[in-house]
Amino acid sequence: MAKIPHEIVIPSELRPADGRFGCGPSRVRKSAVDALASVATTWLGTSHRQAPVKKVVGSVRAGLSELFGLPDGWEIVLGNGGSTVFWDIATFGLIDERSAHFVFGEFSSKFAEASAAAPHLGAPLVVESPTGSHPDITATAGYDTYALTHNETSTGVAMQLRRPAGADAGSIVLVDATSAAGGLAWSPSEADVYYFAPQKCFASDGGLWIAACSPAAVERIEGVHASKRWIPASMSLKIALDNSRLDQTYNTPALATLFLLDQQIQWMNAQGGLAWCASRCAASASVLYGWAEARDWATPFVSDPAKRSDVVGTIDLVSAEDGGVSANDVSAALRANGIVDTDSYRKLGRNQLRVGMFPAVPPSDVEALTACIDFVVNQLRN
Repeated sequence: MAKIPHEIVIPSELRPADGRFGCGPSRVRKSAVDALASVATTWLGTSHRQAPVKKVVGSVRAGLSELFGLPDGWEIVLGNGGSTVFWDIATFGLIDERSAHFVFGEFSSKFAEASAAAPHLGAPLVVESPTGSHPDITATAGYDTYALTHNETSTGVAMQLRRPAGADAGSIVLVDATSAAGGLAWSPSEADVYYFAPQKCFASDGGLWIAACSPAAVERIEGVHASKRWIPASMSLKIALDNSRLDQTYNTPALATLFLLDQQIQWMNAQGGLAWCASRCAASASVLYGWAEARDWATPFVSDPAKRSDVVGTIDLVSAEDGGVSANDVSAALRANGIVDTDSYRKLGRNQLRVGMFPAVPPSDVEALTACIDFVVNQLRN
């Protein structure tokens, strides 16, 4: 008789120390939550324009500059709304006339759609590739903004960042780094705006966008503002920039999110900075992909190892019809045992598991996860 997934009991000795493997919201370290609890009566419910909160915002900005090794003149700008809102913000305050987008999944396509819908912009160039890969980065005359994605959260594809050779003078490069920032290495010389949200590598909650901006990006922000283009105040990068320089946001932020973000940045820098974080994520990825390649019923979705993400791992399973198992059944069994959020991205429609391997997740927990999957698959097949 076939096993019922939620009735499968995984031996406790196989289970990871922490069962959270989501790709956003992601695992939040217990020590960070404990630190937040310790300031519950002095931090939560206080003014975001007073010294205690402004000090933490300043710490976030300084900590990110250190983590990314930003050169002089770069600025950390932040505001409310997350990366989805930032795409709309960029159509108002960063794209001058026309943008070129390199699309290889659900999230990279959304910015292209926002640009195409903006009535004040020219039609964007959209360069696409099949899911599981990414397009080559090339320059095209007549485009002032290039939109790249460092890591496609939906597919588990990572891109090596580089400026398009031969791009028009004065063009800038925007990088969606939502699931990459803090887990994948990058060079500020290859980008002008590196933007992200804190609910993935930075082990916090959503609701903020953060952008590391080069001097060229700051110049673009100020130039667009001076052009008198109509921009809603809540989406004005110039207003966000001016407020960030005062260590605050234009409107009220979630204080718990800010605090947890700062805790994670401090922890990352104390461990060894971005190099340490990237190495830790790479070790987890090596465990996951190596395990999948050693199974006859599993394989990494991204066929080219050079394009496989070290922070979001996608693993295809052989279907039950072909002698394998349902990935939904595997995820259901894992969840019943406290191992959560291994489901594939909903719109891909594949028999697939997706695993968040952000810095807060130790490689040992990824290894334990693979042992648990082995156990569940064996139970489902026998």
